[in-house]
This record gives sequence, structure tokens and C-alpha cells, in this order.
Amino acid sequence: MSTHEDKGHIIPNSTLVAVWLALLVLTVITVAASRVDLGALNIWVALGIACSKSALVITFFMHMKYENWLFRLFLLIALVTLAVFIGFTFFDTLYRQPI
Repeated sequence: MSTHEDKGHIIPNSTLVAVWLALLVLTVITVAASRVDLGALNIWVALGIACSKSALVITFFMHMKYENWLFRLFLLIALVTLAVFIGFTFFDTLYRQPI
């Protein structure tokens, strides 16, 4: 049996409720933004809101806020790489000429 006790990170319930409410507000904003025609900006608005929601989930619910800086850096690099690939895909499909 180990003598080392790892209790984890205890986040106050008020913080978790505040994050949950922020996620609900961002979901309402997502639905409202889908009803507005912004042309080519619709996808960028949707991705921006989705990135905000995922940042909240990763930071608080997955406890990334309390991880080592190196682990956070590698997660950031992975997410930026994913965003670049998604962005290039949208640029490609946005400016394609019909045959």
C-alpha cells in the first residue's frame, strides 16, 4: 500500500456551476448564431463558439488548469494543428469552383 495520498484537485461547486452556466449561455448563442445568415462567416462564428466551449471543458472539467506547463503546451500545439487542418479544409471547400 502506498503512503502517498493523491486527492486530486478539488474545484468548488460554485466554479463548476458558473462554468456550466457559461456553457449553457454559449449553447444558446450557438443556436442564435445559426439563425443569422452571415454568409461565409457562419462557419467561423460556429467554430469560435465551439472553441470557447471546449476551452472551458478542458480547463475546468478535465483539470488542465492544474497540469504541468509542458503538458498544457503539448495540448495547445495539438489543438492549433487541428485548427490549421480544419481551417485549410474550409478554405479549400469555400473557394472551389464548380465544374
